[in-house]
Amino acid sequence: MKKLLLGRTLRGRLTILYGAFLGFALALYATGSALYFLHDLTKQLDASLDRDVETVEGILAFTSDGAIALVSHEGEARGEKFHHGYLLEVWSTDGQLLYRSEDLNGLSLGPPPHFQAGRSQEEPHSYRLANGRRVRVTSRLHHMQGRLVVVRLAVSEEPLWDEFWDMVSVLSFGLPVIVLLIGFTGYIVAGRAIKPVESMAHRASSISAEHLNERLHIDNPDDELGRLGTAFNQTLARLETSFEQLRRFTADASHELRTPLTAIRSVGEVALQARGDAAYYRDMIGSMLEEVDRLTRLVESLLTISRADAGHIQLQKSPVALLDLAQESAALLEVLAEEKDQTIVVDGEPSVTVWADRLILRQALINLIDNAVKYSPAGGDIRVHVHAADGNAIAEVRDSGPGISPEHAEKVFERFYRVDKARSRAEGGAGLGLSIVQWAVSAHGGNVELSRDAAQGCTFVIHLPR
Repeated sequence: MKKLLLGRTLRGRLTILYGAFLGFALALYATGSALYFLHDLTKQLDASLDRDVETVEGILAFTSDGAIALVSHEGEARGEKFHHGYLLEVWSTDGQLLYRSEDLNGLSLGPPPHFQAGRSQEEPHSYRLANGRRVRVTSRLHHMQGRLVVVRLAVSEEPLWDEFWDMVSVLSFGLPVIVLLIGFTGYIVAGRAIKPVESMAHRASSISAEHLNERLHIDNPDDELGRLGTAFNQTLARLETSFEQLRRFTADASHELRTPLTAIRSVGEVALQARGDAAYYRDMIGSMLEEVDRLTRLVESLLTISRADAGHIQLQKSPVALLDLAQESAALLEVLAEEKDQTIVVDGEPSVTVWADRLILRQALINLIDNAVKYSPAGGDIRVHVHAADGNAIAEVRDSGPGISPEHAEKVFERFYRVDKARSRAEGGAGLGLSIVQWAVSAHGGNVELSRDAAQGCTFVIHLPR
């Protein structure tokens, strides 16, 4: 109840909010009804007042001394009957009082009447007597035995206001009761409506990083709460996938780092135990340096991917001629190609220009050409072709290797993924090059794909906006 009063729960806030709206709407409705009721009572009183004027005009008569007298006092207010009778004044047109009801006790129903030309009746209006009593007054010209007099008639408004306040009292008592009853009902209904949310919250609180395979139970996936639960389950699925990728990445990285370190340790231990000449130790140190170089490249690749994932790499873009960049990248790998008696051919359209970070895009091209060199046989050909199509700049890197089967084609961009598990790390790498390529191209608003059109070898195609 404390939470409800303070509005700390959604259930309580909904109840208070809808209770306030309902109370406001009912208050407006009650106010409008009360005013209409008062207006209707006033119209009925005015109609009754008009009928009384006609009745009184029929019982007025002049006395022998020229005064006014009533043939009958029936209906006129008398003492305790003030609330149920009429009060009467008769005035001459020159402002002389000719008759006044005794129950007025000398009080006036208003100033001497004055009618504008062409008017014979005054609109009914409310008037408060000097003693505080409220009356409804109307005046009308009346021809009486050749003379023109003003008949002013009033009836008490107290019965009208008594009925009005009785109605207001009933509404004032009934409306809060109705609001409370509906509010209580709304609190119960809101509790039932929000119960699935509480169930989902309880279930979600029990899901940890070790149990991301669990999901929320959804009774009705088509309503709003069901869609919320579905979205939460989808988030859990993405988190589970991300955690699994992180675990796999950590395990693969540890394994890849352990391999060169183990090799360095082994070579060092063998060198310490053996006795050899300078050439022997030079060869041992060379082997250790090769492993250090491999380890350095792996660490640099891991740092690049880590900084890319964290968004810490800021692109320094400028206009870049794609063909020149491809030739520059191929030139850096010509020595490796010559060792395997391979030929790298770079051709294309010199006018193809992209807005890119030269260093990062060059790294992507180097990785692709390096892959082509590794997987192409001795004496093979590697071709880099640059052209434009459909408003995009395209760079194709084609090797003459054995190709990639369809079951591996969709996974080659995954981190630490190698098509040939039996291939040594020295020859096949750590499986991070294509992941870096994919990130570098995506960072420039493009995409990279593996084309399956070639009959032999692999063709990686980079699409970049011109």
